Amino acid sequence: MSNGARAARVSAAALAGFLLVAGLQLAVVLLVLWTALTLLPSAVALRAGVPLSIATFGAAGYATWRALHTRRRVPAGVAVTRDDAPRLWELADKAAGAAGVRPPDSLTVVADATAVLGERTRLLGLIGGRRDLYLGLPLLMAWDPDRLRAVVAHELAHTSPRLSRWAPVAYRGRVAVSRIVPRISRRNPAGAVLRAYAGWYRRIEAPFSRAQELAADRIAAEHAGVAPAVAALRDLPALAGMQRLFHAEYLGPGWQAGYVPDDVFGGLLRVLAARAVELTRLRAQDPEPSGPWDPHPPLGERLAALAPSPDGEEPAEAGEPAVAENAEPAEELVPDLPKLGRALQAVAFPPGGRTVVSWSEFLSLARTAEMEREAEATLATISRAVGAPVPGPERVLELAGDGRLREAAGTLFPDLSPEETTGRVVDLLGLMLALAALRSGVVRWRHSWTGAAEVVGVDGAYLNLAELAVAAADPATTQSVREYLEKIGVDLAAPAGGAGPARAQVLGGLVNLSADGKRTDLLITDLGLYLVPGLPRGRTAEARRRLGRIAAAGIPASASTPADADGRFLPFVDVASLTTKPGRRRGWVIGLRDGGSVTLRPALDTEELPGGWSAWEDAAAFLSGTR
Repeated sequence: MSNGARAARVSAAALAGFLLVAGLQLAVVLLVLWTALTLLPSAVALRAGVPLSIATFGAAGYATWRALHTRRRVPAGVAVTRDDAPRLWELADKAAGAAGVRPPDSLTVVADATAVLGERTRLLGLIGGRRDLYLGLPLLMAWDPDRLRAVVAHELAHTSPRLSRWAPVAYRGRVAVSRIVPRISRRNPAGAVLRAYAGWYRRIEAPFSRAQELAADRIAAEHAGVAPAVAALRDLPALAGMQRLFHAEYLGPGWQAGYVPDDVFGGLLRVLAARAVELTRLRAQDPEPSGPWDPHPPLGERLAALAPSPDGEEPAEAGEPAVAENAEPAEELVPDLPKLGRALQAVAFPPGGRTVVSWSEFLSLARTAEMEREAEATLATISRAVGAPVPGPERVLELAGDGRLREAAGTLFPDLSPEETTGRVVDLLGLMLALAALRSGVVRWRHSWTGAAEVVGVDGAYLNLAELAVAAADPATTQSVREYLEKIGVDLAAPAGGAGPARAQVLGGLVNLSADGKRTDLLITDLGLYLVPGLPRGRTAEARRRLGRIAAAGIPASASTPADADGRFLPFVDVASLTTKPGRRRGWVIGLRDGGSVTLRPALDTEELPGGWSAWEDAAAFLSGTR
C-alpha cells in the first residue's frame, strides 16, 4: 500500500471519529443522568425524569447538533447550462474523465477569481451528494483554455479515487470539518471537546491532504500539459490578489459612496492590463496559506513535483505564464462572455439603491466622496477647537487669515513642532481648496489605472493647489489667494454635490445579542455600530441572512444620519466610553456623549457572521483605548 493510500485510510478513519466523539459526549451525559435518577426515590425520579432529561440530555444533544451542523454557503453566480455553453461543458466533461470522476451536476460562473468544486454531503462528508462546479468569470476573461483545463481538472481530481478508494471520503470530510469547526461558538458546551479533536484530526489528516493536492496537480498536468498546469498554479493566487487590489482601490470607495460602475468586470480587465508589472511580481511570490485548514503544500514544492515531466515539457518561468500555441480564445468557450458578465454583475453586485454610472464618473465621484468624508470629520474637529461652527472652505480661509486656524492646530497637536503644525494647516487648506474648486466646476479628476488620480483644470491644464494652500496658510497672503480663486471662478461657499451619505464599510456582524435587554443584531463598521432589532428565538438562520443582506446593501452613516425604523447607527465619534462588565456572561456598556448608554451582552444562541467576534473585539479595544 502506498503512503498516499495509507494516509487516505487514516484520514477517513479519523473523520469517523468525529461522530464517535459526539456520540460519546451524549453517552456520558446520559450515563450521568441515569446515575442521578437511580439515586433518587422512585416517586421523585418519575416526577423529575422528564425535566432533567430535557435540561441535560436534550440540551447536550441540541448543542452537539448545533456544533456539527452548518449551512453550506452558496456563492452568488449565474448557472450555465450545457445548451448555454456546450464547449465549456465539454472542457469540464473531459477534465472529469481525466480525473476518473463523474462530471459536475451543475456549472456556475461566479465573481471571484477561483475554481471550486462544492459537494452537498451528509454526515461530515461520509456520504457524498450533488457536485457543483464554481468557476470565476475573471478566469474566463483572462486565461486561455489550456490553463482553464488544468485548473478544472485539478479541482475535479480532489475526489479522484486514483490515490485510494478512501480518498473521496477523506477529502469530503476534510472540507466539511474545515467548514464546521471554525464556526463552533465559543459558548457551545459541546464545542470544547470537538475543537480539541479537530486539532488532533488536522495533524493526523495533514499527510493525506498534502498527497492529495500533489496527486491533483499531476492529474492536471497529465490532462492539460505541464506548462499550463504550472502557469495555473502561479496565476490563480496572483489573479486573486489583483482582484483584491481592484476591490480595495477601485471598486470599494465608490461602492461605499453610493455608486456602482456600469461594467464592473470590464474595469477589472483594465486593471489587469495596466498593472502587468504588479501581476508579474505576484506570480513570483509563494501565496500565503488561507488559514490553518489550508491543505496546499508550498508553491515551490508543488512546482518541483511537476518539474520532471514525462513528455519533456519545461515549467513556465515566473512572470511568463505558459500559453499553448494555436489555442482558441477563451471567449469561445462561452458564446457571449460580455452578456454573461452583465448577468453576473446583476447578481453579485446588485445596485441596492446605488446610482449606476460610467467608470470615469464612478472614480471621480468616489474620490470626491472620500474627500468630503475626510473634510466633514476635520471640520467637526476644528469647530470644537475654535468653539464655533466651521461649515466649509470659506470659513476655514477666514480662520487662516486672522491666525486662529494655526492656533486651533496648535491646540489639537500640542506636541508638534512649529514646522509640523504649519504642515497640518497646509494639508487642511489644500483639502478645502480642492473641494471648493471641484464643487465650483473649475477642476476635474484625471484618473490613471496605474497610479493615483490628480486634480486638473477642466481643460486638462495643471492647477497648483498645493502652492495656493501654502500661500493661504500665511495670514499676510490669505486675501491674495481668495482674490485669485474668485478670479478663476472658485466659489468658496459652493455647496457639496448631490452625493448621498457615505456608506460605512462593514467589518463583521453578530446575531442574537442582547442590547438593553432586547434581542438585537449588530454590524460592526469602520465608522460605528449598527444595531438592528433581533428576530424571535428559533429564527437564527433567517437573522443571519437578513444581516448579510443589510451589510451587502451598505449602511449610510454620518454624524448627521438619524436612526431609521429598521436600525440605529452609533457613530464612534458619539461614544464617550466603553466598559467591560465581568462575569460568566461578559457584557459591555457603551457610554454616549449625550449622557445615554447601551449595554450589550451575548446570549446563548449568539452567532457571528464571518469575522464578527474578531471585529467586535478590535472595536472594543479601540474604544477602550481611546476614550
